[in-house]
Amino acid sequence: MRPETPDPGARGPLRIGVGGPVGSGKTSLVAALCRTLRAELSIAVVVDDGHAPDDTELLAERGALEPERIAAVQTGCSPQSAIRDDIAANLEAVEALEAAFAPLDLVLIESGGGSLGTTFSRGLIDRQIFVIDVAAGDRLPRKGGPGIASADLLVVNKTDLAPHVPADLELMRRDAAAQRSTGPGGVPRETPLPTLFTSLSEHPGAPAVADWIRELMAEHRAPVAA
Repeated sequence: MRPETPDPGARGPLRIGVGGPVGSGKTSLVAALCRTLRAELSIAVVVDDGHAPDDTELLAERGALEPERIAAVQTGCSPQSAIRDDIAANLEAVEALEAAFAPLDLVLIESGGGSLGTTFSRGLIDRQIFVIDVAAGDRLPRKGGPGIASADLLVVNKTDLAPHVPADLELMRRDAAAQRSTGPGGVPRETPLPTLFTSLSEHPGAPAVADWIRELMAEHRAPVAA
């Protein structure tokens, strides 16, 4: 396990959880991020899903990473339970990858499908990305829930489908900002949590999300204040 206040050289990789409903594009986003960042970062992926072997094969086929850097975890319990309540299997997979490919810079942990309440234990991840897609309807952000309201980054995916659904992207933008501008108890945040709108069809490398991760990496690598 990593120490609670590690020095810069020993704190281990940045761990980012990627959650969201089935079909929102989590696996495609993870693949895109790996392709974009693998030349500059040492990356591994954990896939926690009832169909994890299929997803790991898909990631390998898409040229995301070498297969040995992708771990499939099948816990037999709900995806939400495995990333929040009983994280042992996922944590073991993460730590096995950290040991096998040390030093790793980044570990992406993709959850199986979940509800708008899907959240990761902070014992498993450092930051969380929550993915929803335009095809689910433009009123989805206003429904809130922990995933939409409190994830470190909300990704509204498949914006290229907006004219065909149809969906009002500006409405989604306003509703997401409203949900993400307050914290627990309705206390206003000094700065709303970020939301990014993406289309992997138009921007296959997910450059905006990759840049967000680069900023996190810079913070993660910064020396710890004495």
